[in-house]
Amino acid sequence: MSIASSPTGNFIQAIINEDNRIGRYEGRVHTRFPPEPNGYLHIGHAKSICLNFGLAIDNHGMCNLRFDDTNPTKEEVEYVDSIQYDVRWLGFSWDDRMFYASDYFEQMYQYACELIRQGKAYVCDLSPREIREYRGTLTEPGRESPYRNRSVEENLDLFERMRAGEFEDGARVLRAKIDMASGNLNLRDPVLYRILKAEHHRTGGEWCIYPMYDYAHPLSDSIEGVTHSICTLEFADHRPLYDWVLEELKVYQSRQIEFARLNLTNTVMSKRKLRRLVEEGHVIGWDDPRLPTISGLRRRGYTPESIRDFCERIGVAKRNSTVDIALLEHCVREDLNQRASRVMAVLRPLKVVIDNYPEDLVEEMYIENNPENAAMGLRKVPFSRVVYIEREDFMEDPPKKFFRLAPGREVRLKSAYIIKCESVVKDEKTGEVLEVHCSYDPETKSGGAESGRKVKGTLHWVSAAHALAAEARLYDHLMLGEESEDEADEGDDFLRQLNPRSIEVLKDVKVEPGLAGAAAGSSYQFLRQGYFCVDPDSEKGGGLVFNRIVSLRDTWAKVQKAAE
Repeated sequence: MSIASSPTGNFIQAIINEDNRIGRYEGRVHTRFPPEPNGYLHIGHAKSICLNFGLAIDNHGMCNLRFDDTNPTKEEVEYVDSIQYDVRWLGFSWDDRMFYASDYFEQMYQYACELIRQGKAYVCDLSPREIREYRGTLTEPGRESPYRNRSVEENLDLFERMRAGEFEDGARVLRAKIDMASGNLNLRDPVLYRILKAEHHRTGGEWCIYPMYDYAHPLSDSIEGVTHSICTLEFADHRPLYDWVLEELKVYQSRQIEFARLNLTNTVMSKRKLRRLVEEGHVIGWDDPRLPTISGLRRRGYTPESIRDFCERIGVAKRNSTVDIALLEHCVREDLNQRASRVMAVLRPLKVVIDNYPEDLVEEMYIENNPENAAMGLRKVPFSRVVYIEREDFMEDPPKKFFRLAPGREVRLKSAYIIKCESVVKDEKTGEVLEVHCSYDPETKSGGAESGRKVKGTLHWVSAAHALAAEARLYDHLMLGEESEDEADEGDDFLRQLNPRSIEVLKDVKVEPGLAGAAAGSSYQFLRQGYFCVDPDSEKGGGLVFNRIVSLRDTWAKVQKAAE
């Protein structure tokens, strides 16, 4: 199942069905995913990717990957490469249909000349500030530019000279001649071309005028034979201009359809804001695991299956809304619960010495790799006289319902023995507990006789003699509060919402020896701690580094269960 056939419903598919019924595109369905190569893709783009490619798959059609590269000052090859990687990683293919708006620069220029010859476009000398002033407001009509009635010949001459580089940036623009009194501000003689003397990542210095998105977008769709051009809701007011361009030029008429963008709590989805976070050093890069970028989610340990599942669950709507990030976390838990091996890792170690256990004895304990998937089998984990447990699993003066280790109390070490706390060793100056001394009952080995004795607490552990040193990075939400991007401050104040505790780094983690050589990206469930994956930093020779993907606490599932 794809987002296009989500059980939550899809009004876009209903439109396609009607178009097919009346033969509008002869039964063809051809979509496109058109990112700007000026940053890394994020989870909102993942929704669009799943939708556009999903519609093509479900309707036996095609989907293009097209880069909207019309602003050379912000575009880089790095972004082009990352976008291709992200789309493939999510599980989609564009086959041989990768295009660029820059592929059509000459054709777009000729179309602009045709609009001038029809008297539908003119060269305007107003400054950007003056154009805004002449535009009017939502309640007042705009004023016509004093250059609006230039002759066709003069406009063609000036436009050709703009292309030749005769004028400076901002000196002139090409505008459509539509209606300065229109109730839709996008139809008040919008700018089609601006002068921009900048090197383009594909065309170099060949061009010094570049088309605006509202002009390049419909023409690119038309040239490629796109049937259904799927956009987010902010482009709904631009659709009349989209249609105007194609109708006036009498070219193939693609159809623009808008859907609600994804807003997610506790994060930002604005590419402008994400760029600021990266460029100002608030995060470590575009793949920082705290970011909603696809590369950040991948580094954190999210799987493509979980992201596709998330996109299917949220569906496609006509109204903007905010999705709780807990649903995204729920999806990755659901996926990893079936595929991730369970391992033992101690994040904040406390040494436990089992005094009556033979000093030279090492036993191999058999532990299931995944109780949800018996086919994953068992693994052997070494057990010895000294082990590490979590510091929080021991208390000298525990409350009534504390069922873990305490003086005089017994617990079971998972898949091993029942132990009893006999004494503690403390730092004389601080009073901190340095180690716990215990005894064990050899008749209580898991899988053995067990003598019929039961205890309430079971602790995970790692043999001190065999433990691997590791680092664990624990992530919290990037932004404080529950505000989505649309609700939060759109100015610089959004930085005030940054969570100062969005990452905690634990340097003294102990993990079981079977994790030696674990490949970057490998995912595990650390028993009682959460899901973790191996960070690429592990391959840089600094030892094992793990990112916590999500904790085990599933707030979304609890909320849904309560609602039922």
